[in-house]
Amino acid sequence: MAYCTIPKLKTRIPEETLIQLTDDEGAGIINETRINEIGIGVDGWIDSYLGKVTTVPLTTVPAIIEDHAITGRIYRLYRRRTVIPESIQKDYDKAENHLKDIAKGLAALPPTTEADYVDDIQSSRTEDDKTFSMGKKSDGSTGSLDNY
Repeated sequence: MAYCTIPKLKTRIPEETLIQLTDDEGAGIINETRINEIGIGVDGWIDSYLGKVTTVPLTTVPAIIEDHAITGRIYRLYRRRTVIPESIQKDYDKAENHLKDIAKGLAALPPTTEADYVDDIQSSRTEDDKTFSMGKKSDGSTGSLDNY
């Protein structure tokens, strides 16, 4: 499963630009095969970092990883041409730095399912522990703050 789809890619880059970056044959259409081939490399690039901390390829793709996959595809599409715009280069560098941080344990993948959330908060308190009072209660017992 690819970490990014062509429709998602089109949300970040205009269709006309995708045609310019992929249409080596001059057909006037987006070469989806070329995008998918580039995508294989980008997904491998992402997996090379994530593989340090989780099983890859991911079965559920967090939004941040999808975003990095889009960034990587755009970067590599521009790299096929002559000049990579500065904003594309900066986005790519930020994505790569984030992936490096994940691999080093400085950042974490966000949870993708309910099972991924840690819910281990436990309490050993009982209903009787909820009494906070000073002085004697009507049953003659002392309150929980009497000794302070």
